[in-house]
Amino acid sequence: MHAPGHNRPRNSGTPLDPSWFEGVGVNASAVERRAASLTARRSVKKEYQAAWLVQALTCIDLTTLAGDDTPGRVRRLCAKARRPLSEDLLAALELDAPPTVGAVCVYPTMVAPAVAALAGSGVPVASVATGFPAGLTPLPLRLAEIAYAVEQGAREIDIVISRAHVLNRDWAALYDEVQAMRAACGSAHLKAILATGDLKTLRNVYAASMVAMQAGADFIKTSTGKEDVNATLPVSLVMLRALRDYGERTGFSIGFKPAGGLRTAKDALNWLILMREELGVAYTRNDLFRIGASGLLTDIERQLAHYATGRYSASYAHAMA
Repeated sequence: MHAPGHNRPRNSGTPLDPSWFEGVGVNASAVERRAASLTARRSVKKEYQAAWLVQALTCIDLTTLAGDDTPGRVRRLCAKARRPLSEDLLAALELDAPPTVGAVCVYPTMVAPAVAALAGSGVPVASVATGFPAGLTPLPLRLAEIAYAVEQGAREIDIVISRAHVLNRDWAALYDEVQAMRAACGSAHLKAILATGDLKTLRNVYAASMVAMQAGADFIKTSTGKEDVNATLPVSLVMLRALRDYGERTGFSIGFKPAGGLRTAKDALNWLILMREELGVAYTRNDLFRIGASGLLTDIERQLAHYATGRYSASYAHAMA
């Protein structure tokens, strides 16, 4: 079934089946070559680049996850989410309609102010939960945190898996954990953060991706943004191959979200190229592709301003709030 504000059927999951991933090998050198070749052989210029950057903007989960977040800061961020481009820039780009970002992502205690600030905009509120970023609080508390965020109005929940289950290859424990979190989400979409920088091998990344999807994840996400290594193109490629394989087996289209380390317009273009080359145009749209970022929007604005005026503007001209 569809959830409010989303136009894709929910992933109903499947019974845990390790045969889908246990025998899958990953050639790290081949993965790295493939990822490098995508950005080396593909480029977009001029008005095409501007169009791609506007598309990337609509896929951003505009995020604030700071210890000093306040309702006022969240409201200002939501104002930016509703109207990320200035009136002058909108006029110069001659867009049919003002774009908005894909979602605003906050801590559970900031969900209610975000929901109020985004009312009527169509921009959903996403919330991290489950003891973000470590995910090491007891499971009942993690499930209660999901329930709280959903009650406050979050329509998407970014959960964190227990990395120990992957490192110990305890697939049943990982499956049961994600399935319980999926149930706690109710109608809210579940985005499973794999924290790939902690998983050690690409085989683990593939297996964790598949188990999360079998357990009902609607999106798989690279990172919390807090690991030593966050989103990379090779890791993203492995995750995309996993969701493609899952889709071929089940018929469900699962979304993908890289997070952490995407800071420049060039990064956004690289990941859009990866999505289009591996999975097609549908995976460059925000119902199946999100970018977890905040500062990225500033560089996209600067590049669009350069396209429109021929001059680079200062970063302070494109403040987040």
